[in-house]
Amino acid sequence: MRNRDFRRLWLSGAVSGLGSWLLVVAIPVYVFTLTGSTVATGLTLALEALPALLLGPWAGVLLDRWDLARAMWIADLASAAAVGLILFADRKHVWLIYAAILLENTATTVFRPASRALLPAVVGTGDELAAANALNAVTGSVLRLAAPPLGALLLAGPGITFVLAVDIISYLLSAATIATVRTRRHATTAEPPHALEGLRAAVEHRALRGVLVGQTVFLTANAGLTALLVPFTVDRLHAPGYVVGYLISGLGAGYLVGAALSTYAARRLSTRELLTVTQLASAAAYFALFNAPNAPLAVGAATLIGFPGSILLITAGTTIQRAAPPEVLASVGAIFFAADSLALLAGGLSAPAATVVLGLPVTLNLLSAAAVLAALLTFVVVPAHPAAFTRTPRRTEREPRQSRSGGTRSR
Repeated sequence: MRNRDFRRLWLSGAVSGLGSWLLVVAIPVYVFTLTGSTVATGLTLALEALPALLLGPWAGVLLDRWDLARAMWIADLASAAAVGLILFADRKHVWLIYAAILLENTATTVFRPASRALLPAVVGTGDELAAANALNAVTGSVLRLAAPPLGALLLAGPGITFVLAVDIISYLLSAATIATVRTRRHATTAEPPHALEGLRAAVEHRALRGVLVGQTVFLTANAGLTALLVPFTVDRLHAPGYVVGYLISGLGAGYLVGAALSTYAARRLSTRELLTVTQLASAAAYFALFNAPNAPLAVGAATLIGFPGSILLITAGTTIQRAAPPEVLASVGAIFFAADSLALLAGGLSAPAATVVLGLPVTLNLLSAAAVLAALLTFVVVPAHPAAFTRTPRRTEREPRQSRSGGTRSR
């Protein structure tokens, strides 16, 4: 926090994150109130994943050719405009909400990889990078715990207009804060953009390739289990639907503890060990949660999921920032975010379908077992040697060559 520009990045993320988390519960509830349709409500969640999956690879390669701080505050302004569209929505114009969700998440598709790529330029790639990611994760966990229920309360009290206004103001404040960041990571290459540039860089780098494969498999299982959380609560625990809120709060509490201890864990274990152990621990907690006989034990198991889950996400994010070639860091980050969205869609769609054939208990345990397989896969494909995680700049031009006069001249 002694770093001026990091303070501003952290503050902007906290402010805009507060506004965004307020809408996590408020928007689906508002859509259901307008339409009375579970399909229409579910569509709001599905639309959130599409921009990162479809536009993310292009956004990343363009970000590697832009001023990242400028791209971030422009994205915040676009998000504010998108949320403003919802103010004009009603029963006959629900499509405005869908358009706003697409526009806001398109802006997020720009903001997230830009933020990930700018952070190493601000704090470096040493211990301060891990500490910065941990602090951001702690802040996000606090918001995850407090903001969604607060958004529900504000929706029931002042109403949706007030909640939307708070989110719009948060985006504007975030944009104004980022505009004061002095650190610049300007364009790293002048070559024409290629949509799969980030994917190529990730696949060519052994450590990044391993993390991408292991995390995608793990997050697919996680997405499937998340999609079945409400049916599990109602049908298996025989509890009312609001108990899901308790489970999410337990998860957030675990995330908070894990984020606070992540830097300590990173000093004790190698990257491969940390990724593998946290995936295994999460899988064990999945089994405990989805075989819990009652709600209190389920909430305890959800808390246990959050603890290693937070360390896992922080470790993966820090590894990407340290290992990706700096000139394609935004492109690589966008590919990972696209893979996250693909996992969300694949798990979210396949898990409910599997319950029709296999039943809910079998599907829940099979998905938990898939998380174990992801951990074993991570142990196999992620390299053990620390040198594999160092940055290796990619050449975008020919090497300078020696001239006859003894100097150098470039192409």
